[in-house]
Amino acid sequence: MVETDAFAAISDPNRRYLLEELRRGPKTVNELATGLPISRPAVSQHLKALLDAQLVTVKSEGTRRIYAVDANGFFHLNLWLDQFWNE
Repeated sequence: MVETDAFAAISDPNRRYLLEELRRGPKTVNELATGLPISRPAVSQHLKALLDAQLVTVKSEGTRRIYAVDANGFFHLNLWLDQFWNE
């Protein structure tokens, strides 16, 4: 797996939308695609970037792939950001 910079991953508005939706609970690609004006394959590509940045997780249930926010990835972002307020 190629690791993507988390800040680069969240720079895209579609990816931020996906994260906001996943914050409400785990969802499939099809559920996420209904709220965006882009194709399902494009949603999958955005989710791959978020997965590579370790901001989301995925698990398979039969033929479905369920995506969820990876709190550990956001923990690392918060640690980096917090250094600017802790001095």
